[in-house]
Amino acid sequence: MGEDDVPLDDKAKRMRDLLSSFYSPDHPNSTSMSPKATSRFATLDTINTTSFDADQYMNLLVQKSNLEGLLQRHVEMAAEIKNLDTDLQMLVYENYNKFVSATDTIKRMNNNIVGMETNMEQLLEKIMSVQSRSDGVNTSLFEKREHIEKLHRTRNLLRKVQFIYDLPARLAKCIKSEAYADAVKYYTGAMPIFKAYGDSSFQECKRASEEAVAIIIKALQGKVFSDSESIQARAEAVMLLKQLDFPVNNLKVQLFKKLEEFLVDLHLESKEIRHSSSDLGGIPLSPSSCAHEASIREFAEAVRAYRVIFPDSEQQLFRLAKSLATKHFEATQQYIKKQLASADLVGMLRVTWTHVLLMDEVLPEAGLRDFTFEAAHVAIKQYVASRFSHLLLDFSGTLVKVHDNQKGVIEEEYPLQVALEISKNALVQGSMDALLDFRRLLDENLEVLSALTDLIIDWVQEGFQDFFRKLNDQFLVLSGKKYSANQDLIFGEGDKVLPGLVLLLAQLSVFIEQNAITRISEEISSLSGGGSRGHDNGPAFIPAEICRIFQSAGEELLQHYISLKTRKILILLKKRFTTPNWVKHKEPREVHMFIDLLLQELDTILNEVKQILPEGLHRKHRRTDSNGSNTSSRSNPLRDDKLVRSNTQKARSQLLESHLAKLFKQKMEIFTKVEHTQESVVTAIIKLFLKSLQEFVRLQTFNRSGFQQIQLDIHFLKTTLKDTAEDEAAVDFLLDEVIVAAAERCLDPIPLESAILDRLTQAKLAKNSEQSPAS
Repeated sequence: MGEDDVPLDDKAKRMRDLLSSFYSPDHPNSTSMSPKATSRFATLDTINTTSFDADQYMNLLVQKSNLEGLLQRHVEMAAEIKNLDTDLQMLVYENYNKFVSATDTIKRMNNNIVGMETNMEQLLEKIMSVQSRSDGVNTSLFEKREHIEKLHRTRNLLRKVQFIYDLPARLAKCIKSEAYADAVKYYTGAMPIFKAYGDSSFQECKRASEEAVAIIIKALQGKVFSDSESIQARAEAVMLLKQLDFPVNNLKVQLFKKLEEFLVDLHLESKEIRHSSSDLGGIPLSPSSCAHEASIREFAEAVRAYRVIFPDSEQQLFRLAKSLATKHFEATQQYIKKQLASADLVGMLRVTWTHVLLMDEVLPEAGLRDFTFEAAHVAIKQYVASRFSHLLLDFSGTLVKVHDNQKGVIEEEYPLQVALEISKNALVQGSMDALLDFRRLLDENLEVLSALTDLIIDWVQEGFQDFFRKLNDQFLVLSGKKYSANQDLIFGEGDKVLPGLVLLLAQLSVFIEQNAITRISEEISSLSGGGSRGHDNGPAFIPAEICRIFQSAGEELLQHYISLKTRKILILLKKRFTTPNWVKHKEPREVHMFIDLLLQELDTILNEVKQILPEGLHRKHRRTDSNGSNTSSRSNPLRDDKLVRSNTQKARSQLLESHLAKLFKQKMEIFTKVEHTQESVVTAIIKLFLKSLQEFVRLQTFNRSGFQQIQLDIHFLKTTLKDTAEDEAAVDFLLDEVIVAAAERCLDPIPLESAILDRLTQAKLAKNSEQSPAS
């Protein structure tokens, strides 16, 4: 029991109240309450208040507690009293140490102050002695000081007179050395004397000086109109002319025309800008960059000077300053169109911002900062759009290479599997490089970029959303599912759709949906800031929507690949069944060459599928796994030994039996959803071509030999396709359906014996095995 039974918060609260009541003064309101009023509201919690009454508390405790409760409360109060005594002792001890420390400090201060008053009195006596001696020295030297100051004033006056007499010679030397600024300074300094005494004492000096100034004015005018002089030199010449009271307003048009010509001739090269921006990091400037920076500074100084010279031309100067910023951003946008690197873009923006700040110091009222932010808004948005445009163009170039390889334009070996990996890497790496460029923009400590951080993130998200939509359209164009005006320009006019490329695009769609979008989303979410669209509009990049688009595209492209391959097989089927006269067909001696062409096409499909698609995880669906009977009910009568009978009528009656058996057979699902696996795609193509084969058979009329040729070909296919298709039961069923359809369209449906079928099939297999090593 004891202190463990008391909650820590209550214990701390009571201790705080006790210490507060101990150190705080008595409250008159609490003590003025009558005992009756106190007893009316008395509770067990009043033990910690200033109005605590021990007798009343004991009476209340006895009324509300039994003996066991009183004993428990006794133990608790004993423990609390012990703890409070300990805490109070510690509190007194700590305060005692502080009082002792304060006392010692006061004693030391008293010891240090002893003797200070005597020292101060001695110091005061010494100061008074020094002051009296100083006054004595000043009194003794007063007359001599007055005489020296008088001589000094006379000397200065003589110097000024000598300067006036030497002024023409000085001006001549300045003209000879082209130090026109010094000449103007000398002349303007002598102007007050010439105005006062120029017509009397210094008449000759004034005349000679004015002749020299006329020469200087002529020389300065020549500088102003000289094309070889820099802008800053012209501005300095105009400033000197104005100091000489020359009417410079007549030169205003020519001077501003020179400034405009400077902007027209200003060429901003990316190399110069890159070198100029590198100097901000401590790298020395190149000579061309130095010249560029010097010309901009000259322009700024000229604007500063013209603002003083021509105070009524501020609007024209504002327009020139904005033209300089516009020139920078026009150059930036031109380089953005040529796929500008992010480091170069940052360098150009840094140089532009440096020049804007330089001009802003000269013309703070021009609003160059706001103008620059607006121009940077347009330029960076263009850069983001251009970056995604080049990303799409680069990835399209990778797909064009695959297309050309499939056509045989490129002779190097470039399998579909390698092409798929290259395309995946090109997409992911290209996206990561683009994000790295955007991250450099966001991480750059530049005011013009920091102000656009949220907008840049929005543009990046919108760019990726638009990029993947355009990429989906590009896939549809390449696969022939959609026509584009640029299609003929990229792939050549009249190019056929290549099934291998369609299969590669289908698997790329799956990769984008399952891998690329997730990785890109993680990188986008790691960008600093959250954009400026807000919660109402939502993010600009919606991964779920892009995943749905490419999931649908993957399924559509896979079906399109199956359709293209099936269409090619249908051409073989059409030639096979429309060329011969089946009513006059000769007795079959071997498997028809059409089967070889068909198997070659299936081998091509298997080769493409194995390079692109993964293997399936499902086991094969064999005949014994299917619902219904173990053998095809429609083909059982044909496999029965009774079909060997020579009576045609009995054979036809057995066909009737097959129709009746079909009514009682459970329905088999043939066409199922195609998965992105090797077995599923190959099986779907085999099912489609077998179903088409059945329909071609139904359109023909066969004699006995023609029927037997079909039977032999199907028997060979059943042998070769049993390990190829995933759904063996459905394939066997369709093969049997072809034989039944041929029997229905046969004039004399008497099949070959099983021994003959096996012998011809084995002969064909042996022949193929002999030809394969030789090839």
